[in-house]
Amino acid sequence: MAEKLPPSPGGGITPLQQMLASGTGAILTSLFVTPLDVVKIRLQAQRTPFSKGKCFLYCNGLMDHLYVCQNGSSCTAWYKAPGHFTGTLDAFVKITRNEGIRSLWSGLPPTLVMAVPATVIYFTTYDQLRDYLRTRVGSWNHYIPLLAGALARLGAVTVISPLELIRTKMQSRQLSYRELRVCIQSAVAQDGWLSLWRGWGPTVLRDVPFSALYWFNYELVRSWLCRQPWLDGSTFTVSFASGAISGTVAAVLTLPFDVVKTHRQIQLGDSEVHPVTACRPSKPSSTWLLMQRIRAESGTRGLFAGFLPRVIKVAPACAIMISTYEFGKSFFQKLNQEQQLRGL
Repeated sequence: MAEKLPPSPGGGITPLQQMLASGTGAILTSLFVTPLDVVKIRLQAQRTPFSKGKCFLYCNGLMDHLYVCQNGSSCTAWYKAPGHFTGTLDAFVKITRNEGIRSLWSGLPPTLVMAVPATVIYFTTYDQLRDYLRTRVGSWNHYIPLLAGALARLGAVTVISPLELIRTKMQSRQLSYRELRVCIQSAVAQDGWLSLWRGWGPTVLRDVPFSALYWFNYELVRSWLCRQPWLDGSTFTVSFASGAISGTVAAVLTLPFDVVKTHRQIQLGDSEVHPVTACRPSKPSSTWLLMQRIRAESGTRGLFAGFLPRVIKVAPACAIMISTYEFGKSFFQKLNQEQQLRGL
């Protein structure tokens, strides 16, 4: 079933300009969303103080990162800073007043080293694949964003997964670069090159369906909004609303995979912190077995744990990222058109 859609604002720009637009969007998204996760982690640490070697997840709005708590003497770590908070709003106010507003972005810089390149690869690849498939088919089909979104995310996860594992190794064992090289060589010699992609499976199971659903719904919602007489084409508002709606839908539908991925990431972190225990026969179970175990222990509701926090985090992150990206592409498109007119 083919359908004609209004042209995407990404038409007529170079891949480098797409990369610049997505990189800008990634940084802005992180700046807006990170304070939400910093406050969540601080509240979590207040209820249950982090002990040495404990792992927790940190999200900068673009991707999840594993943090490993260092030794007890490192009381200057941002996640161990003392505070007596009565709730989320109180935490925002007290952290800003007592520690300075910069504290709301604690832990952000090292995660951007992974998150920005991953986002640039992901969004640029999606646009290139979507336009390629659209050209080959000759008309717009609903499966195009579904397929392009899935393949783009698969590529980004595959490229970044080994780098994230290396970052976790460095943080958990405080290795020098020479020690890290020896550690990686030892792992490859023992388990093969695929050992560098540990944790890849659960990440793909969550991120690829999320991406496929996200882009499928985004293009549908955007095309519907563009046809509304009270909206002037594919504006910033259209992109923002489309991103928020499609992000929410995708987040809800893939929530069970997110719960499993969180469990597997914590397992992976524990195996890096406690390599001796990780070598024992109790290997991490498969994704499906883990889902069955969670369901047996907590019921079906356990597979949808963290529903509200995930939606609150994902919806604004998707909205800010896609609207900034589309705005950047529109800017470069107009710039290119002006340059072409001057050249005539």
